[in-house]
Amino acid sequence: MPLQNTSGNDTTDAYGGGVASVINYIENVFSTYLYTGTGATQTINNGIDESGKGALTWLKSRNAGIYHNLFDTVRGAGNVLYSNATDPSYYTNGLSSFNSNGFTVSSSSDDNISGNTYVSWTFRKQPMFFDVVTYTGTGSAQAISHNLGSTPGCIIVKQIDNVSATNWFVYHRSANGGATPEQYGFLLNATAAQLGPTATYWNNTAPTSTQFSVGSGSGVNSSGGTYVAYLFAHNAGGFGLTGTDNVISCGSFTTDGSGNATINLGYEAQYILVKRTDSTGAWYVMDIMRGFSQTNDYLLSPNTSASESSYGAGYFTPTATGFSVNSYAPSYTFIYIAIRRGPMKVPTDATNVYTANPYTATNTDGLLITSGFPVDTAIIDPRNGYAPPGGPNWFSRLTGNGYFLQTPQNNSESNGNSNSNGIMGQDGITVSHTGTNVWSNVGSNTYVLWFLRRAPSFFDEVCYKGTGSATTQNHNLGVIPELIIIKNRDSSSNWPCYNSTLGATNYIYLNDSGAYGTTSVFWGNTTPTSSVFSLGSGNYNVNTASANYVAYLFATCAGVSKVGSYTGNGTTQAIACGFSGGARFVLIKRTDSTGDWYVYDTARGMTTSTDPYLLINTTSAETATLGSVTTTTGGFTVNASILAAINTSSATYIFLAIA
Repeated sequence: MPLQNTSGNDTTDAYGGGVASVINYIENVFSTYLYTGTGATQTINNGIDESGKGALTWLKSRNAGIYHNLFDTVRGAGNVLYSNATDPSYYTNGLSSFNSNGFTVSSSSDDNISGNTYVSWTFRKQPMFFDVVTYTGTGSAQAISHNLGSTPGCIIVKQIDNVSATNWFVYHRSANGGATPEQYGFLLNATAAQLGPTATYWNNTAPTSTQFSVGSGSGVNSSGGTYVAYLFAHNAGGFGLTGTDNVISCGSFTTDGSGNATINLGYEAQYILVKRTDSTGAWYVMDIMRGFSQTNDYLLSPNTSASESSYGAGYFTPTATGFSVNSYAPSYTFIYIAIRRGPMKVPTDATNVYTANPYTATNTDGLLITSGFPVDTAIIDPRNGYAPPGGPNWFSRLTGNGYFLQTPQNNSESNGNSNSNGIMGQDGITVSHTGTNVWSNVGSNTYVLWFLRRAPSFFDEVCYKGTGSATTQNHNLGVIPELIIIKNRDSSSNWPCYNSTLGATNYIYLNDSGAYGTTSVFWGNTTPTSSVFSLGSGNYNVNTASANYVAYLFATCAGVSKVGSYTGNGTTQAIACGFSGGARFVLIKRTDSTGDWYVYDTARGMTTSTDPYLLINTTSAETATLGSVTTTTGGFTVNASILAAINTSSATYIFLAIA
């Protein structure tokens, strides 16, 4: 039977049993979910089966000095522990129930004060990821069984009965540089440097895949005391279609003399917990939902009740293969827990990864435009073309709150006030009318917002630093990209695009109407693969040494998206995309001659009676047509009699369509 859990097929086991296999994805076992307190009972749907599978949910107010509140299904809802205090678990507060799709917070709770902002981190019990164990102390060394199914990389222990107040003790596999880590420990509730060597914590005994040991110390094993242990796996596999993908890592790193470090996890991190070990230092939690990006980090410390703080320099940044530390602190040593970014599952429903939302400006700050899912990239285009010209504004979770690029302007990245504009939240993006270069909520102007969520086989985003030499850049699309859009974030430059129809020796610019060109300096004459794309040497548009870039990658995903091409016939033709319904978004560009980038979407209209288009390469106002591009079963139809530019006879076109 265990073979069926890792057989690698997404429907049945590979050993002839015909039994449905269980495929694990990080989005099924871990969630960072943001919410705002209401003062009334509130249910949080994070998609995690907490009641059926068991879980730890960790809650913290972001804007108030309120304790970190930890709840787990073993001790039961309402029984809270504070990571920043030594208090035992006889307090009842906060989380009133664990649910099959999340949890509920009570009305009279520190975790639901009206107007306060909160973050929740949920760790579901799952072999190769996380486990919760309770045990009774004996006063002498003992072994405690667990169900992690792999050797723990980190163990956090807390006494929970009301006998006494005790510290939180932490085992980490990288303590003492990874040499005999079972002789050392840390305190989660304090800034103390590494403790030890001593046998009192872990009895000088390394944990195994079935048990861990505790010594005679009262903090971990007082006679008659009751304890809870949270166990975190390390590079144990168990996830993805093959059952071999890692989703959690426990390791260490030391910064160089300039305060830099590159941590290669083999996956992009969405959450990290770090602690300095060679001296005193706080614990810090960063995650992509609050802000863990190229330009800003939002920190919470498990050892203090302090509200969230912002480091605007992007000291810690996610990369396509892990995370990096940038000019932070020279020659410091840290331990960490890192968790893989999701989703890992290929989407089958385009409404979960793309939507469009037209809106009219309110001329206020903090207007939330909703998407229905967490957004990774949001493109805002003014529909009525106003001055100063904003053009399409590109906001991205990876580049950081408030930062944006503009397609027609070709400018370097701008910051439009990260406190109120371009904030990627749990559902959508916040836009404003004040701040530098802010044109996303001005006067009574009208706009459309195109929302994209990163997902395998559909869309990915990569931030990278140029090398000046021919190189490859990792990505997480999981398939070969068919459309790549790149922008230099540091300087005014073009937006070169790779397209699979044009090939690796050619390019076309997103920001102008020109035909395709030929060069080797963009893609190095090398077709991208399912894990990397190639960059030529030295060109400032894609690979100047030390310049910062962002790349947007798209592919054909069955029933969700289509990157393709067609040849114009001068009349009307249907473009098949393999969709069960019609396209909801279409981007079209003529490649053999001049022609703008035309954008259509069903939110504004893609019918014979209303069919307006925007040009993503200009600041022009929306133009109304009556059926130039319409959504039809299986894809979309182009009509040259309404607009010749999108279906000129014998002309060649490329397109991106989303169902």
